[in-house]
Amino acid sequence: MFKCLLIDKDENGYRTSIAELSEEKLAQGNVLVKNLYSTLNYKDALAITGKAPVIRSFPMIPGIDFRGIVEHSESDEFKVGDKVLLNGFGVGEKHMGGLS
Repeated sequence: MFKCLLIDKDENGYRTSIAELSEEKLAQGNVLVKNLYSTLNYKDALAITGKAPVIRSFPMIPGIDFRGIVEHSESDEFKVGDKVLLNGFGVGEKHMGGLS
């Protein structure tokens, strides 16, 4: 389980909350990173407030960048224990972001 900022949208509207999720709730991918640091920037603020259509799928953890350590990898490019930095690539829009 981990804590995160979670944005959701349904027929009742758009809302942001602090949530506790299990890893099973994350989209399946080939690399899992334990997030150590993230920033809050202008694009994240737009996503969190709903002032611009930044997020492409819901629910979403915002945060377009993060730094962490690879915990699981099915990729030849990353191995467990690698330190990584990510910015962009649809993170916080199409893929769960760094505000966790």
